Formats: sequence, C-alpha cells, structure tokens
Amino acid sequence: MLRQIKPRNARSKRALEKKAPKVVENPKTALFLRGTTCSQVAQDALTDLYSLRQPLAKKFTKKNDIHPFEDPSSLEFFSEKNDTSLLVFGISSKKRPHTLTFARTFASKILDMLELHLDPESYRRISQFKGRKFAVGLRPMLLFSGTAFESPVANEYTMAKSMFIDMFKGDTSSDKIDVEGLQYLVSISADEPVGDSVKPAIHLRIYLISTKRSGQRLPRVEVEEMGPRMDFRVGRMQEPDEAILKEAMKTAKVEEKVKKNVTTDTIGDKIGRIHLGRQDLSELQTRKMKGLKRSRDLDAEEADGMVVDDDTPKRSKK
Repeated sequence: MLRQIKPRNARSKRALEKKAPKVVENPKTALFLRGTTCSQVAQDALTDLYSLRQPLAKKFTKKNDIHPFEDPSSLEFFSEKNDTSLLVFGISSKKRPHTLTFARTFASKILDMLELHLDPESYRRISQFKGRKFAVGLRPMLLFSGTAFESPVANEYTMAKSMFIDMFKGDTSSDKIDVEGLQYLVSISADEPVGDSVKPAIHLRIYLISTKRSGQRLPRVEVEEMGPRMDFRVGRMQEPDEAILKEAMKTAKVEEKVKKNVTTDTIGDKIGRIHLGRQDLSELQTRKMKGLKRSRDLDAEEADGMVVDDDTPKRSKK
C-alpha cells in the first residue's frame, strides 16, 4: 500500500493536489545528475540527452554520492523534491566505465532501473555534427528495429524500449500533430543475437528530416545525421514489483455524461431542443419607441370615435 500524506495547511494541500493522479497526466520531467566519479564521456552524454529532452528536463552539475542499485533513497528524494518521474544518472568506475542508469519512479519510489554502458570509441557529441538543429519542444518520430525489442518475455531490451519511449515522446497532452513539426527522427536499433553469452548492442542515432521538391505531388524526403551518436551495452536491471506496476498502469475510467435533447444530424451539426412553458405575449417586453407606446394607440382610437359623419343633416338655426 502507498503511504497517504495528510496535509497540515492550505499550502501543502495545494501542493499535494498538484502531484495527485489526474485523468490526463502532466508531461514527465527528467532529472539528469552525476555521481562522485563521472568521466567526461558520461558527462557529455548527459548534456546531449538533456538538450534533447528540453524543456521537460532538469540538470544537476554537482557530484552526488549515489549508488542506485545499492541504495536508491537519494534518487527517490531528488525525484520527490523536483517532481521528476524520470532520472538519468551518470557514473564511471573501473568495473563499469561510462555508465548511464535510467530510472523511473512511481509515487516518489523507484519503479524500475536499467544500466547502459556507453562505448567511448563510437560516441560523437551533437556539437561534432555541423548543420542545422531542430527547434526545442518538438516531438520526434521513434523507430525501433531489431528482434530483441519484440521479445514476448520482459527483459533488458523491452525495458530499454519502454525507457527510450518515455525519454523522447515529449508532451503527449494533445492528440493532434502538425506535420510541419516532424523535423527529426530517433532511430534505436539492436544487433541480432548471436548467442546467450553475448548480448546485442543498442545503437542510438538522431536524424534531421528535410523535404525537397520532387516534381510530383509528394515531396522527396531526405535524412541527415544530427547527433548524438551513441552505442550501448546492456548492464544490470531492476524489474518493477508486480503490485506497484499494476498500480502504476491503472487508468481512470471517464464516463461521459449523456446530454439530453442534443442530437447530431447527418451533416455533423449539433441540434438542441429546448422545452418552454406557455408564453403570455401580452407581457412581452418590446423595444421602447414613441410610436409603439400603448397610450398613443388609445388616443388614436378615441379620436376616431369622435369623428362626425358628414351625411347627417345639420340642425338649422332659428
């Protein structure tokens, strides 16, 4: 069971309501932080991922003595303090060099974690690719290729696919997408498995999309690598608890209220029916004009009744 916090004042009540579950959830914010021993390669990778995640991202530059798989309490504290449900932690050691740990939280508690080891030989930063970049805040197109991502059994690669989707999908509050905003593609591929002892590598590539004239109705689409270029080896993983995962995957059932006397015709226009009681038109308020005054109408009727008929003979004077 999740711990229930009772607010002590109005300010804490508003803060809890802001973090409470909603029918339409807020966009997930990611927190990037480093450990006490973090190589320059891992720091550059954190910076590149931070720039791709903007504006839904926060980054710490100070060193933090954290060991996620041994004691994740510090990550949970930072997640609750900064209201971030995604965490990327960079650390480097002799046993695990250039390591990025991706973690997700639910109710400020660690849900699952995945460790990826970055290959420093093939790594290229965004600044090493010359050319134009995409605008901040746009949603990319995601492409996953490789049989490892389609495994029916949950493993490191299915978790990596879920992690990368949460990392790059951006703000999904709107279900409408502008075609002009599709400016870049995130391609994530995995090598084909050779044996049980060797795990396939994961390749992350970012491509910029440009359309050019083709002389036909559809334009010619070209892609250009924008960076960063990352190759990962899969490391340790922490699977989510079944009870917590079931709680995290719950969705609210929204029952739409049936609107009475409102229909839609074949064209798509909305038609409403209003029921009114019997109206007394004599008490209807009209525009106040001098020509429409009731007193003037009565004076005219009295004047008509006082008109003398010319055919009646006049009395002669004596």
